[in-house]
Amino acid sequence: MERLGFHERGRYFIHPETTFFVEFPDEPLSVGEEPVKEVSEFELATGTLKVLSPTDCVKDRLCAFYFWNDLQGLEQAVLVAKSQQVDLKEIKCWSKAEGKEKEFKSFTDKLAL
Repeated sequence: MERLGFHERGRYFIHPETTFFVEFPDEPLSVGEEPVKEVSEFELATGTLKVLSPTDCVKDRLCAFYFWNDLQGLEQAVLVAKSQQVDLKEIKCWSKAEGKEKEFKSFTDKLAL
């Protein structure tokens, strides 16, 4: 990362020419208090790209909304849920386990629009 001009700050790498940063999350990968269940791998010319399932991606974005009141996280969760097949029952159960039933309703209300 340093060869690309990024500098380490905790678990993030920042670059002076962009507002975006790169994060390398700790293992085991989790969404809230729940371990991620499925990671897909795609082989690219530059290496292997690992991505969350759409359901876990929605949970990850909802974490930003649930725990930091990040409205962009809520919008991103809605966009993923509208464009990908996700398990809303699983997301509802997970939200309940995280103590965020009221916030889950905000998500489903936006999803219905």
